[in-house]
Amino acid sequence: MIEPGNSTTSTGTTQNTVRPTVPLTVGVEEEFLLVDARTLRVVPAAPQVLATAGGLPGEMHPEGTRYQVEISTPIADSAASLRAELAELRRTLGRAARAHGCRLLAAPSPVVAVEGPLHLTDDEPRQREQHRRFGALTDTLVSCGRHIHIGTLDVDTAVAVSNRIRPWLPTLIALAANSPFWGGRDTGHSSWRAMAWSGWPSAGLPPQFTSTAHFRRSVQTLLGSGAALDTKMVYWDLRPSGHWPTLEFRAPDMSPDVDSAVLQAELARALVATALREIAERRPEPAVRDDVLRLARWRAAHDGLEGFGLDPYTGTELPAADLAEALLDLVAPALAAAGDLDHAAKTLAGLLRDGSGAHRQRAAYARRQDLTDVLRHLVDETEDF
Repeated sequence: MIEPGNSTTSTGTTQNTVRPTVPLTVGVEEEFLLVDARTLRVVPAAPQVLATAGGLPGEMHPEGTRYQVEISTPIADSAASLRAELAELRRTLGRAARAHGCRLLAAPSPVVAVEGPLHLTDDEPRQREQHRRFGALTDTLVSCGRHIHIGTLDVDTAVAVSNRIRPWLPTLIALAANSPFWGGRDTGHSSWRAMAWSGWPSAGLPPQFTSTAHFRRSVQTLLGSGAALDTKMVYWDLRPSGHWPTLEFRAPDMSPDVDSAVLQAELARALVATALREIAERRPEPAVRDDVLRLARWRAAHDGLEGFGLDPYTGTELPAADLAEALLDLVAPALAAAGDLDHAAKTLAGLLRDGSGAHRQRAAYARRQDLTDVLRHLVDETEDF
């Protein structure tokens, strides 16, 4: 069993400035692909679908390409209300998609290759500047993730909490792994999105920050070097939001089922609550080697939930399921305090029993070796809530 509390090395983050705020809130952004209802290939129908869907300002909006749409939940203080909001937004968007001959695909990638030039969002000159500066890297824009915002946290608190949560990012990636197929083939990874997105110079694991000033310098270095156009392009797996008083989790793949989305949000909030408790108790930050954590991230993306991962504190190889259960054990008190423990434990048990999203995609493909079966499986799971 992993023993993160046994570490005695501190990096010197300015813990005295941390001001935890309770109760913690949660908000989720989910990105979807639009596919033709008959062929299940992506279609650039986002403007029409969004116009039909309507919705409150900020709840539904375009993404980087016209193949994609995004929903943003209102701020929630319970997992039950979050689940209800996600289901209703998905339901509304799904109806609008069907009105235009489309289906909603909750998956990180289109599975098959996108033909022809990318249909970038017309009203986003920023996207075109990205394409000009970063070239083929923008091919990965046709991918979908889930972003989880935990608040309310000031920047000092978010930075200090980020340092303590970093070791568990690979486990969150393994739990959400749902992109084994990319460009029409099996990549040999369970979360190829995690690997493909790492090609961006501003993506991947966040640094271990020694202070809030260090965090700000790191962001300015990204901007000054040309690695990011603006703060929205700070693509780290975990970051203090540039627009909201939140800590934003960006590592997980988009998964089709709502309960897995809620599980990720529950774990994220519980990790923040656990970190805040450790800070209040003046426990030192855990010692984690960056090289081990980088390898743990790759192993999580490769094996997903069905294989092995690396203990982020020791580098020891362990079953990914054991790492997931260790995470649940670590944050169980925070989950219980929020009323989320039963749902989180039940959902995790279901994933361990039935397999991750990547496992289920491969099972769908194995029946006939036909990627259309994978796509059909994904759109059906997306609409099953």
